[in-house]
Amino acid sequence: MDIYSNSEVWFVTGSQHLYGPETLKQVANDSSVIAGSLDKSPSIPVKVIFKPVLTTPDSITELCTEANSSKKCIGLITWMHTFSPAKMWIRGLSVLNKPFLHLHTQLNRDIPWGTIDMNFMNLNQAAHGDREFGFIGTRMRLNRKVVVGHFEDSETIGKIGVWVRAAAAYKDSLEMKVARFGDNMRDVAVTEGNKVSAQIQMGYSVYGYGVGDLVKYVNSVDDATINSLIEEYASEYKFTTEVAASGTLKESARIEAGMEQFLKNGNFKAFTTTFEDLHGLKQLPGLAVQRLMAKGYGFGAEGDWKTAALVRSMKVMAAGLEGGTSFMEDYTYHMNPSGMKVLGAHMLEVCPSIALGVPTVEVHQLSIGGKEDPARLVFKTAPGKALNASLIDLGNRFRLIVNEVEVTECPDMPNLPVASVLWKPLPDLKRAAEAWILAGGAHHTGFSTSISSGYLEDFAGMTGVEYVLIDGNCDLASFKKELRWNEMYYHISSGII
Repeated sequence: MDIYSNSEVWFVTGSQHLYGPETLKQVANDSSVIAGSLDKSPSIPVKVIFKPVLTTPDSITELCTEANSSKKCIGLITWMHTFSPAKMWIRGLSVLNKPFLHLHTQLNRDIPWGTIDMNFMNLNQAAHGDREFGFIGTRMRLNRKVVVGHFEDSETIGKIGVWVRAAAAYKDSLEMKVARFGDNMRDVAVTEGNKVSAQIQMGYSVYGYGVGDLVKYVNSVDDATINSLIEEYASEYKFTTEVAASGTLKESARIEAGMEQFLKNGNFKAFTTTFEDLHGLKQLPGLAVQRLMAKGYGFGAEGDWKTAALVRSMKVMAAGLEGGTSFMEDYTYHMNPSGMKVLGAHMLEVCPSIALGVPTVEVHQLSIGGKEDPARLVFKTAPGKALNASLIDLGNRFRLIVNEVEVTECPDMPNLPVASVLWKPLPDLKRAAEAWILAGGAHHTGFSTSISSGYLEDFAGMTGVEYVLIDGNCDLASFKKELRWNEMYYHISSGII
């Protein structure tokens, strides 16, 4: 996924003409130093572009308009070096449609106790200049990220890097097309939703196709392409000569090649399938889905377009980071009092980016869907920190639910040939599952060992989606109150109808 090479954030500094040209020159120099320092940080995956200091309402509005129309700019980092009267920002911020991060920092880390004078004080006014800017953001009820700390501090840089990755995912979401092969799994509620509302809220659009539209692509794949894919499988995975020679693996390769060509031709970034709509396909796509996810596509099973889009956004945020991101499902519980855990898996479709070691290609019976035995990658996941996230449609709004988890070592399961993850939900299974159910979380999730909850919190802020977190500090009484308060807030904030 080449997500960040052609993206940039603009470093924007506010001041005013009150201080004279020499002070403004110093403000520009200081701002350039900070922008340059952030640009060199490996934690920030895009270019940080220094922009001229803004001192008038017209220059502010002009820059915000320029940012809106820029294909490269994914957001602004704003800083009030001196004192920028906030009324100057009203018109510009009113038209700005890119995310912005308010960085509350200063050039000097320490106060120069022995030399500080009024000139130094007048030049370095971010301590109250940023508060003036913060007021207008609050007064205008603008979604924005606030980061406080010295610009060279690793924690400050890390928070900026997280926000940048969320901003990249937000831009990607605005341009995302989701292909839906077949419809929703019949009678299932949580995977349904309002696609128009989703496009208004999060930008992505969902396109429905009959399976026959995909089958035409699958049937047009030639033998050379299939043989090339099987050679690729042999170089990346483990499997037996019997599996390699089987017609099943060849059919899996045919489906993968046809599906990928369909997605490329339509410029799709995510897709869904369902085992109830397979007419014309010889097997439920398993290996194909796993490998396409590993290439960066979002996926949702049983027509779950919301999870498909979410997985894609999470993959954008995670691009280049250690670990992986996958479609996931809470499948069954280990409820032993000595250590309650969740076994996460699916019939076939778990991304090998989260695999521990080299996956194995296997062919086994699938007792659902009524088709040939499909090929799939089988593996376990390394222990460590991870999260599950669910995007649901509540009718009047979307809610993003995140549960932080700890992946643990999974025992051998010789009779369950699927990719799997074993985790302990935080704070524990009982409280986490109760909170998840009260919040309306789905059984399908986006699972990641690459990103933390902060990425999704920033992303939710950019999209205006409600965000709730279930973590090690989750108190059920407080969580219930949060859900009730949120219900009232979103009812009022969008207008009483």
